[in-house]
Amino acid sequence: MKNKILVTAAVTGAGDTTGINEYVPVTPKEIAEAAIESAKAGATVAHIHARDPKTGGISHDIEHYREIVDRIRDSETDVIINITAGGGGDFIPSLETPAAGGNGTFIQTPTERHNPVGTLLPEMCTLDCGSLNFGDMIYHSPTEWLREHAKLIQQSGVKPELECFDTGHLRFAKQLVAEGLIDGDPMFQFCLGIPWGAEADVETLLYFKNRLPANASWSAFAIGRMQLPMAMQTALLGGNIRVGLEDNLYLTRGVPARNEQLVDKAVGMLHSNGLEAMTPQEARDYYGLINTRTRTTL
Repeated sequence: MKNKILVTAAVTGAGDTTGINEYVPVTPKEIAEAAIESAKAGATVAHIHARDPKTGGISHDIEHYREIVDRIRDSETDVIINITAGGGGDFIPSLETPAAGGNGTFIQTPTERHNPVGTLLPEMCTLDCGSLNFGDMIYHSPTEWLREHAKLIQQSGVKPELECFDTGHLRFAKQLVAEGLIDGDPMFQFCLGIPWGAEADVETLLYFKNRLPANASWSAFAIGRMQLPMAMQTALLGGNIRVGLEDNLYLTRGVPARNEQLVDKAVGMLHSNGLEAMTPQEARDYYGLINTRTRTTL
């Protein structure tokens, strides 16, 4: 796979972005179509969050995920499905109710967070490897919960992408590997530029890369205007890349993007540097992923 890069399209996310960019997909149909169009533009993987079709906000409803996944699987366009397993971790600090959290707090157990993955059995899922001051809220993911969650993912046969938003997350992700909770060669994802996690710069990227296990593969992404520059830097350093409207809403300054446009721009940058996007089947073969189209869901 020399000169081949796994390209992920993170097509919607869970942030309050629908009022900023009209192309952010909301309904299961729109999210599935965004994944398919991204694949046609060259994406290897579609990273999926579900949204509530009525409000546009985050959805944890398994039926929303099911419709998205079924539409992608039933299409004629092949793409690896990567479902988020990081839902239900939002803790909103409150002086009035400091133990329970304020309005908008929503915490799921590891079993509840795993439900869409364990039921729908995609090839991949994300596993956020620690808690974080995430803007003005706290993303809540304690270590023992992560161990339990990693076991559930392991039992499902889905390949986890170990998401690291800060340096301590990398340390704990490696601990999960050392404890035998991650099968095969581990896949890491460095999440850069999120307030208040790791910086989106080359020095931070190299810090993460230089502390990986020898048998690990890795990917990185940055948010906002740093998305495409850091994608190119990551690819030149031998990592896989991620683009899409979850992380960045603009094609150029002031110009709202579509997912497939961001993928097309990233793939074009790869080509200009002698690199290519992996096909979904190449990635399955190389990373030992189980083809989602041949699995029986619950």
